[in-house]
Amino acid sequence: METFTLGPFKDVPRIWTGLWQLSSNAWGSVAAYKVRAEMLRYAQLGYTAFADHYGSSEILFGQFRSSLPSAIQVLGATKWCAFDHVEPTSAVVRNAVEERMARMQTTQVDLLQFHWQHYEDKNYLTALRLLLNLRDEGVILTLGLCNFDAIRVDEICTELGPNSIVSNQVQFSIIDTRPLHGMNHVCQKHNLKLLTYGTLCGGFLTDTWLGQPEPDVYSSNLTPSQRKYLDVIVKAWGDWQLFQSLLSILRAIGDRHGGSSIANIATRWVLDHPFVGAVIIGARLGISDHTEDNQKIFHLHLTKEDVADIEDVLKKSNSYRMIMTIGDCGSEYR
Repeated sequence: METFTLGPFKDVPRIWTGLWQLSSNAWGSVAAYKVRAEMLRYAQLGYTAFADHYGSSEILFGQFRSSLPSAIQVLGATKWCAFDHVEPTSAVVRNAVEERMARMQTTQVDLLQFHWQHYEDKNYLTALRLLLNLRDEGVILTLGLCNFDAIRVDEICTELGPNSIVSNQVQFSIIDTRPLHGMNHVCQKHNLKLLTYGTLCGGFLTDTWLGQPEPDVYSSNLTPSQRKYLDVIVKAWGDWQLFQSLLSILRAIGDRHGGSSIANIATRWVLDHPFVGAVIIGARLGISDHTEDNQKIFHLHLTKEDVADIEDVLKKSNSYRMIMTIGDCGSEYR
C-alpha cells in the first residue's frame, strides 16, 4: 500500500474509500451491519481512510469506528458544504462542525473539507478563519477544501498562510484533466495535495464497458454517477467511439503489465501525478468488491510508452479544452 503524509497524519493510504454511494438506494442497498462489516474488512486490508458525508455515511462510519479494536486506526474525512448564502459567525461554524462530530460519534474531526458555493460572497475566508480557530482548539485535526478552483485555492492559501489548508478534493481522471491546467501549480506552490474523485468515471473506465454500445443516459441500469459521467464523456470530452478507442488502449497497456485491469491503469495514471495525494474510489459496500484488483495498482509502473499511448488518444479529444468549456475544478457544481 502506497502512503503519503496529510497534515498531522502519516502513512495515509493513497486509495480512499468513498462513501457517497450510501446516500441513495440507486446504487443498491444492503443492511447497515453488512456495510460496517465491509468497512472493517477494508481497514484490515489497509484501506484505512474513508470519505464523505452524504446520506447515512457519517453515521455508519461513526458506528464502525466506535467498535474498532484499538490496534486499527482509521481516518474519517467529512464535509461542511455551504450551498446557500451563510453568515459565518463563530456559532454557525461551530454548530456545523459539532453536527459532523455528533453523527460520527467523535470529539475530533480528522479532516473537514469545506465547500462554498458562491464565490462572489467572500465570506468563505471568514468561515475558513473560524474553522482554523477550531483546528487550534483541537476540534478539527486538519482542514481541506472541496471543489474550489485554482484561483480561489491560491487566494485562500496565501491569505491564511502556510499549512492552513492541506488538501482540495476535486474531479480528476484520464477523461477530466482540468487539474493539469493551473491547479497543479497551485498545489506545488502551497504544498497542497489533491484528493481526487471520478477517477473511474463512475465505472466507465473499466473492462466492463470495453466493446459495449453507448448506453441510454436514461437507462434504469445506470447509477447516478454513470449518468453524470456519460454526459461528460459524450458531450464535453468527445464521443463514444473515441472513448472505446481509449478503453482499447488502456486494455493493451494492461496486457503489457501482466493483464492489469483498465481500472488499474486509469487509477495509476492519476496517482502518478505528484500533486495527487490519494484517489477516492466510491465503494458499493456489501454489493460489489474491487479490493483485490485495487491492490494490484501498487505494483504497477507505467512506462513512457504507456503514457505516450494515452496522450495520443487525449490529443484527439477535448480533454485539454474542458477547462474552457466546463470551467476550472468545481465549476460544474456552480
